[in-house]
Amino acid sequence: MVDITHKINTLRTATAQATLTVSKVETIEALQKNRVPKGNVFEMAKTAGFFAVKNTHTCIPDCHPLPIEYTAVDYKIEGLNIFIAINIKTIYKTGVEVEAMHGASVIALTMYDMLKPIDKGIEINNVKLLNKKGGKSSFRDQNPSRLSAHIIVCSDSISEGKKEDKAGKAIMENLQSHNVQIQGYEIIPDDLQTIRNKAMELSDTVNLLIYTGGTGLSIRDVTPEALEPILERRIPGVEEAIRKYGQDRMPYAMLSRSVAGTLGNCLVLALPGSTNGAKESMNAVFPHLLHVFKILRGAQHNKNE
Repeated sequence: MVDITHKINTLRTATAQATLTVSKVETIEALQKNRVPKGNVFEMAKTAGFFAVKNTHTCIPDCHPLPIEYTAVDYKIEGLNIFIAINIKTIYKTGVEVEAMHGASVIALTMYDMLKPIDKGIEINNVKLLNKKGGKSSFRDQNPSRLSAHIIVCSDSISEGKKEDKAGKAIMENLQSHNVQIQGYEIIPDDLQTIRNKAMELSDTVNLLIYTGGTGLSIRDVTPEALEPILERRIPGVEEAIRKYGQDRMPYAMLSRSVAGTLGNCLVLALPGSTNGAKESMNAVFPHLLHVFKILRGAQHNKNE
């Protein structure tokens, strides 16, 4: 089963369709007048679809068990064709498109089973996904144009060559996966004035300025103290999202003092210096955070986008 522990919960929706084709008009008439020997076909099939959606993970090995928050089934008759549409919603880490297609398939099979005593020529066709929304692909277009980023590693030991940087490289890898151009990368010591000067110097040249390191509670952890006085607008929701995501995976994440805010039109982030802390922080807010650049460039905020 695919590892989804790095993902975040979002509203996921999917709509699937299946087509049932009967061989005679009398079958359609029996359906519409509820005169099928086995009972109410539409309601029985809908109930079967609900059960199928909820139990998809028990039938398809790589599907995760997930909470189904909403399911709706609609039927449309055109000639000898019965179009079955099923819409599903959940708030979870993975999508529901397989659940939707499974539900549509079982609805069609249930209808076939109930109608076969009166029609031997029924066919099931075109089980397909109509649309899905809410996964990472839904947020990739939040990047309004090619953005640039500069990554700064704050660490005495790394700047002195005693340790190798892995956190900064993990951040760069994440950014590149979201089509963000890496304009610069450097390592500096944990010095308050140096950290602050870099922010003042680079905020006019890049869209994203990301620091890693210096957000803990040791005497040399001064990145928040360097940045907080010069940030023009803090973004508490981003800071909360980073800590919440981290704490769900490691209780010590509550001790991190990650910072997010703007300096001019530059988004400044101060993230933990550990490799896992940096990776988790990026997973917590990207690519969703890139929507901020649409706002900074004057676009109206739309919670549905």
